[in-house]
Parts: sequence; C-alpha cells; structure tokens
Amino acid sequence: MTKSMKTDQRKRCSWAGTDPVMRAYHDDEWGRPVHDDRILFEFLTLEGAQAGLSWSTILRKREGYRRAFGGFDPAIVAGYGGATVRELMTDPGIVRNRLKIESTIANAQILLRVQEEFGSFDQYVWRFVGGSPLRRARRSMRDVPATTPESDAMSKDLKKRGFRFVGSTICYAFMQACGLADDHLSSCFRSVRH
Repeated sequence: MTKSMKTDQRKRCSWAGTDPVMRAYHDDEWGRPVHDDRILFEFLTLEGAQAGLSWSTILRKREGYRRAFGGFDPAIVAGYGGATVRELMTDPGIVRNRLKIESTIANAQILLRVQEEFGSFDQYVWRFVGGSPLRRARRSMRDVPATTPESDAMSKDLKKRGFRFVGSTICYAFMQACGLADDHLSSCFRSVRH
C-alpha cells in the first residue's frame, strides 16, 4: 500500500478495495456520465471482454485494448478482417478469445449503423434511462442488482440489432461504468447523496 493510499481515508464502495488501479477507476470514472461514442464503445467492449474474468484483469489490459482496437474508433475497428483477428489472437495485451475479438469487430459495424439511425451511440444508449442517470440509494453491495429492467431492455434491443456479448448483466455493468446508473453506496465519498 502506498503512502498516499494510507493517508486517503475516504470511504469507498467496497469493491474498490486497496488496489490502486481499482481505486483510481472507482474514484475517477465509475458512475460518471459518459457521452463520448468512443468511450461508450470502449466500455461496451471491455465489459464484454470481462465476462468470466475479473474487472481488475481487464483494467490492467485497457491500454492493450486501446492500442489493439484503434483507440476504440468504431470506423477503424469495423474494417478489421481475418488477418487482424489472427494477429490479435497472439496479442498478450488483450484477452485472446476469438469470440470476444470477433464480437468487438461485429459490434463496431453495428454501432456505425446505430450512429446513422440515432445520430450517435450516445443518443441511443441514454434513451434507456430517459437521458438522466439512474440514482438509487444503495446502503450495501447486497443492494446493488446485477440487472435492472433498463439493462434488460438495453440488452434485448442490442441483441435484436446483432450486438454480441451484451447480456443484461454486461449491459448493467456498462451502464454503471458509463454513469447511466450511479450505484455508489450512500456511505461512499463519490455518492451524490453523501
């Protein structure tokens, strides 16, 4: 534990723990509203990549993902073909799972169509929460659900459009990461109710 961590006595959501990477993510990103299509695409990809793995593993590979997937520019990723997939399968900077890699490419292609239809991916995803973050009083981690009616609706619509790795649990984690849902515990210094 670093000296700054020892002196930082602020109360946090328990999942942030003492890992500096997890704490920085909790303190600086999780639950903050995102309206940038590249960042939204990044989190949709990372949340899908996390399936079956720990979030800390994915955060440690985040820079590798940014490099491998063109800074999460969907127009770049949508153009990836078989040769790029084979190359990415050898990249230790990302999770080398063919289905997850191929889903990122397919999702980029579909995301471009969503941008055409709605003007932006941002406009599309924020519809599921009526344009404002969902904020519900959470006293403990037991009060934080894995899915909600909003994540169910998002998942259903994303799947209908052809997106992959977008089950309701992944969608709710995406919503939390991008601030569509703010689930900071009421005791957490980042809580809007604190």
